Order: sequence, then structure tokens, then C-alpha cells
Amino acid sequence: MMEGSPIPLIMFAATFIALLAGYPVALTLAGTALIAAAAGIATGIFEPTFLLAMPSRLFGIMTNQTLIAVPLFVLMGVILERSRIAEELLDAMGKQFGRLPGGLAIAVTLVGMLMAASTGIVGATVVTMGLMSLPSMLKAGYDERLATGTICATGTLGQIIPPSIALVLLGDVLANAYQQAQLSLGIFNPKTVSVGDLFAGALVPGLLLVVLYLGYIVTRATLNPALAPPVRDAERIPLTQLLGSVVAPLVLIVTVLGSIISGFATPTEAAGVGALGALLLASLRALRRRGAQSESAEPGFFANLGNISQSTLHTTSMLFFILIGASLFSLVFNGYGGDELVRAIFEDMPGGVVGATVIVMLVIFALGFILDFIEITFVVVPIVGPVLLAMGLDPIWLGVMTAINLQTSFLTPPFGFALFYLRGVTTPEVQTTRIYRGVVPFIVLQLLMLGILAMFPELTTWLPNALKA
Repeated sequence: MMEGSPIPLIMFAATFIALLAGYPVALTLAGTALIAAAAGIATGIFEPTFLLAMPSRLFGIMTNQTLIAVPLFVLMGVILERSRIAEELLDAMGKQFGRLPGGLAIAVTLVGMLMAASTGIVGATVVTMGLMSLPSMLKAGYDERLATGTICATGTLGQIIPPSIALVLLGDVLANAYQQAQLSLGIFNPKTVSVGDLFAGALVPGLLLVVLYLGYIVTRATLNPALAPPVRDAERIPLTQLLGSVVAPLVLIVTVLGSIISGFATPTEAAGVGALGALLLASLRALRRRGAQSESAEPGFFANLGNISQSTLHTTSMLFFILIGASLFSLVFNGYGGDELVRAIFEDMPGGVVGATVIVMLVIFALGFILDFIEITFVVVPIVGPVLLAMGLDPIWLGVMTAINLQTSFLTPPFGFALFYLRGVTTPEVQTTRIYRGVVPFIVLQLLMLGILAMFPELTTWLPNALKA
């Protein structure tokens, strides 16, 4: 290993250039690492014994109990999305709030919050909400900017509201980073941080963000009802029908989340219960509709089980393939002294831990334009996480700040992923510039949330600490 070698930075730059060129993420990470390792071995500047650790890393990924929760949460989200439970929920909420100024936007926000907690995937939520709600909002006379901004913003809630796939992956990475940080400080009986701790820490900020969204919508609709007019012909539905649409998904989400936060179940066990519960809900809905309609009325949930399984397998395979590539990349990166290089850079920054944290948050925000949260979680966080945590940051606070930061970058024009997702399902009449302008107030609200958490970190730490007391 060469002291002060620029090779780790070259690896980093080469990886992002390849990603921007369109190469697959997993193959880019693994390929860059193997090329760098081969060149180093050939020139005698890289110790080949570093690569001997890769089989044990693969075995660790395969036997990681926490990561087993990922395919189960993906299955749960895909079932709820494909079974049209969310569509029924949005229809019921829209009828209930439609007579109020901004009522449809309120319904979209509330349903988007529930979908975020159930699917945990930004793209799926934005596309689904865009297809289901945008035509109704525009037909009701909603301002295009408010309608599209609300859909994009609520779609990104899947980054921060638990149980979220992003938080599961981030929690597992931060747990390893926290142990590395403590070992580097000479603490050989390290404390642990779990996915459940991160869920508990993200719950209050996530709900506060929803409250900020709702407050903004209500304020705009009250001051200028023409932006979000009430739906005059909206029929109110019986309370029993509304509860019938809301209670079952809500109970499922609360059961899954509550069992994890309370420590009653591990994330993997709760994810299994969630997937089974989603399957039962979808089955009951399909049987109810089959009894009310003819056989040919709709394809039915059971006919889509093959597609659901295939979609779950595709998403899960992608996640784990990227994880394997990222593991190899970090192994070679650290073999070249990349961890020491990053630590030296952070220690030389003005402002100490505050300056380092601000720089990292700005870098993650910028990377969110071109990379998905999966790549950032697996590549960036393992590199900067141990250094920041060794400087004294709370791992739960850092995880929540990272999640909200990524959520903000997914909204920010012109590269925000959520904007691309919605643009793909809207009609040509909705101008892209209006979508961009519509998300600006919600970006401000998310930046405000980041500022609040920076000033009051207890909002992320008090619940996990209270549950451990």
C-alpha cells in the first residue's frame, strides 16, 4: 500500500464516470475494483492478500439476518401496489376530503404517506400516485405546480418513513460503520445500532415532514382557493366505508413498524409478517371484488402473482448484486489506504466535525442527482460513515439526516429522480418547468426539516433512547 496514494480518489472518479456513461452499477463497482487491484498487484503497490477477505465478505452478506428483510419488504410493497389497495384508499380519501379547499392534495399526501410506509420505493410511489391522482386533480381545476409538487414530494417520503427499504439498507451499513469507528478509537466492546433504532429515530422527523406538507397545502388553499378548489360534486362516503379502506393497511403498517421499534420482532420477522399480511389483504380484496363483479371484470390479483414474484425477484437481485460489487469496491479502496485518506481530509477541514458533516451532506446531496440511494448507501456511506462517527456524531442522527438529504436531492431540478418518474407518466400538456416550479416549496420544507434536526438532534434520538430505557 502506498502512503498518500491518489489511487482511491482515482477509483472514485472512474466509478462515477462509468456510471454517468450508463454502465450497470454492480459491474462498474466490481470492475473498477478488480482493474485497480490487478494494476496494483502487477506494479507491486497493492497487497494481493486483501482479496482473500472477499469470500468471507460474501458469506457475511449471505448470512446477514437483517438483509433477509429486504426481499420480504419488497414483496410487501409490490403486493400492495399491484393489488390496487392504494387506489381504493385514494378514492375513499379523495371523496372524504374532496369538498374542502386543497382536499384532494391532502388526500394524496395522506395516501402517499401510507404508500411510502408500505412500499419504501420512491419510483413506485411517484408513478402510482401520478397515474391515480394527477388526472383527478387537474380535472378538478388544481394548479399544475401544486398538484405535481405534492405528488413528487409525497412520493419521496418512502426514503424517511419507516418501514423503508432505504432505512433497512442504511441501518445495516451504519451498524458496520459504527463498529469500525469504535474499534478505531480502541473500544473493543463496541455498542451496536440496529435497523430498529434507525426506524425509531426516523419516525418523528418523517411525521413532522408530513405535517409541514399538510400545513403548506392548507395554507396555500386557504389563501388562494383557486389553486386547489374543492370538488363540488364529490360525494361523501359512509364512515364505515372509509374505515374499511383505511384500517386494514394502517393496521398492517403499524403492526410491522410497532413490532420492530418495540423490539418484539426483528426487522426480518416483521417483514415476513408484513408480506404475509399484504398477501392476505390482497387475497380478501380480490375475493370480495370477484363476488361483486363478473369473472371477466378484471384480471384479478391471483392472476398477477407471477408478475409480483418476478418483480420482487428482479428488485432483490439488483440490490444484492450492487451490494456485492460495493463490498469488493470498498475492500480494494481501503486496501489502497482510502479510509486513511478520507480521515486525513476530514481532519484537515476547517470547522472540525461540523465542517466535515456539512461537506459530506453537500456531497451526498449532489450525488443524489446522478445516483440512486442504493449506490450512495453502499458506496459513499461505508467510506465516510466510520470517519464521521469516530468524530463523535450519533449514528441514528447521521442516518436520518442522510435519508432526508437524499430525499431532498431526489426532488431538486433538473436531475431529481422523482421529477423524471412523474414526467414519464404525465401528459405532454403538463410542462416540465411547471413540475420543477411545483417542487420548490417542498424542497424548502425539507431543507427546513434538515435545519431543525441539526439544531435539535433530540428529535431523532429521544425515541430510540426512551425505548431502550
